[in-house]
Formats: sequence, structure tokens, C-alpha cells
Amino acid sequence: MNEYIKNLVEKLKDEVISYRRWFHENPELSEKEYMTKNKIIEFLNENNIQYRLVLETGIHAYIENKKGLSLAYRADMDALPIKEENDLEYISKNVGVMHACGHDVHLAVQLGLIKALNESKDKWHGTVNFFFQPAEETVGGAKRMLECGVNNPKNDALFSFHSAPEILAGKVGIKYGKMHATSAVFKLEIIGKEAHAALAYKGVDAISISAKVIEYLSYIVSRKLDARNSGVITVGKINGGTAENIVANKVELTGTIRTLDKKTKEYIVSILNNELKDFVKSFNANLNVFIRDSYVPVINDKEFTDFLKENAVDILGEDNVIEINETRMDVEDIGYFLEQIPGSFYRLGVSASEKFSDLHTKNLMIDEKALEVGLMLNIKLALEYLK
Repeated sequence: MNEYIKNLVEKLKDEVISYRRWFHENPELSEKEYMTKNKIIEFLNENNIQYRLVLETGIHAYIENKKGLSLAYRADMDALPIKEENDLEYISKNVGVMHACGHDVHLAVQLGLIKALNESKDKWHGTVNFFFQPAEETVGGAKRMLECGVNNPKNDALFSFHSAPEILAGKVGIKYGKMHATSAVFKLEIIGKEAHAALAYKGVDAISISAKVIEYLSYIVSRKLDARNSGVITVGKINGGTAENIVANKVELTGTIRTLDKKTKEYIVSILNNELKDFVKSFNANLNVFIRDSYVPVINDKEFTDFLKENAVDILGEDNVIEINETRMDVEDIGYFLEQIPGSFYRLGVSASEKFSDLHTKNLMIDEKALEVGLMLNIKLALEYLK
């Protein structure tokens, strides 16, 4: 089986690289992935693949091949508002927008996988669903795709990956259990009392209180949370005051909460709504708390992570399979799929050397050898699971 897969990848690799370069040249922001959608539809029509449109720019493609289990794969479509600074023939043509999170790799590998499985129907049976998901970077396209019924009927398993510049191309990283944090976005409105700066004692200084609130947020992390299951609270934006000689009557703090589980996140939210409000009242001010829940955690199923590891070692070699121990504090909306479908999310090494630019940076570079590895492993997982 491995020899067959490697020969198939060798045949498809140049085509997959060309897909990736096209996506890289034509990046689009979240919920504006119209050219990306049309390119995928063109490919699906050329290869006689069934599909349906989901949301404004999402696609659910599928191959049905006799009775059997149902397996899903997901590729996110959107790019980031970053001006690329790489010396490439296929640098982004959409100035100020860049595939700086590797979604161009995800898309290209998924197209190659569709072509490979469509040409290998004698080697598997069942149904394979391919989710092309918009808006991973912003509003959680995964959740909205699921609300549109893409997992109905329910899939038996799901595999997906993310580009990983911290891992060399040729290798993959697997993680048991919790892989990515859960998060929420908060806005804190501190309401004080306006006064002339010369008569500051007549006011309630919202700016001064905001500094104490930020200190309190750090106190929550360092003293209110179990160090074995900690979190991160970040204030990313502050807005307040109207003039240099007026005591500010209002300050807004906006930021994020990231934790390893929902329970800890809910505990932090309860502190903001209760203890922090009381703390602000002690300064004769008021606090309004607004919370927008963000992404759920990414939790890999043990059985399917075992399956992933076994097959990765078999086709890539033991030295090329890294077991990751740390849970990442960034978020990924693949977690919504994994809440409904058991499976495993792995990291695909994409760097040519140990000196690399990270995701979400203007100099991210992809070693295209990674495309072959991602394609090879995803084909292997499908043929072994659906044999």
C-alpha cells in the first residue's frame, strides 16, 4: 500500500504545488473567499466531484464509493491582512493580504487528496467528505458550517492538519488530548466621573482605575487559577479620555481570555462579572462587562490519534513523527468539528531549516516538500480507515 501511495503522490505533486502557488498568489480575507471558492469549484467540476455550496463561500464536496464508513477532512480558506515581504515568483498579488497561516497549503493538499481518492476507488469503500471552510481567522466558519448540516449524516471520523513552521518539512507533530485552548473576547467599560484636571478630586478617574483593573487581571491569572490548568488574559486595546485637561469618565479595555478548558474560562468570566465589579466600585466607579464567547478547545480523540500515529510512522518513518507534549494557547475552530466528530488534528512541518518565520508574519515561507508529506499521510489515513 505504501508503495502505491508514494507513486501516486509522485504523480500528483507538481499539480498540487501549482494549486498551492495559485492560492498563495490570490489570497482573500475571511468571508470574501470568492476567487478561492470559484477555483475549487472549477477543480471539482473538472474531476466530476459532487459538491454543495455552504454559507457564502464554503463548499462541502464528497465522494461516495459503495457502503462503508464515513470520513471527513477539512481545509480552511481565508488569508490574513498582512503585506507579504518574500522574494517569490508567486508572491501575493492582493497587496496587503497574505496566506500567512498556511491555508494555501491546506487547500492544495485537500485538492490533491480528492484527486488521489477519486483515482483509487478500487482500494476503499465508504464516503469521504471534504469541507472547504471560510472564516477560520475571524468569526468561526466551522461552527456555522456545522449549523448548515455538513455533518448530517454524521461522519465516523475526521482528520485534519495545520501548517507548522516550528517543525521541519518532512515531519509531522501529533498531540494526544487537548491541543489548542478555548477562548473568549471581553470588553470592560469603566464608568467614572468627569472633572476639570485642576479639580481632579471632584471626579472619578477612569484612566487611573483602568491601570488597577489591568493589574487585577494579572492577579487573576497568577493567584486565582490553579497553576496546573492556567490561562492567559490579554488586554489588546485601550480607549478612553476626551482631552488632556479633563479627568476621563470612561475607559474601554478590550482583550481575550484563553484557557485549556471551558470550566476555567467560565470561572474567569464569573470573576469579571462579580469580584472585578466590586473592586471597581471600591473606587466609586462602575464596571460594565461584555463577553463574546469565541472558540472551543481542540481535543484529539485517543483512539484516532493512535491510528494517526501508527500510520504516520508506517509511511513516514518513526524519526519523522514527533509527539507534542505542550497544549497551544492559540485557538483553532477545528475544535467545533472535533466536538461532533471523533478524530485527530496534527501539525505538518513546513520549514526548510530551524531558522524560520512564524505563522501570521510577513516573511512566512513554506518548503513545498511539505505538500507531498501532507498528501501522502492523508491518503494513507483514508485508504487504511476505509479499506
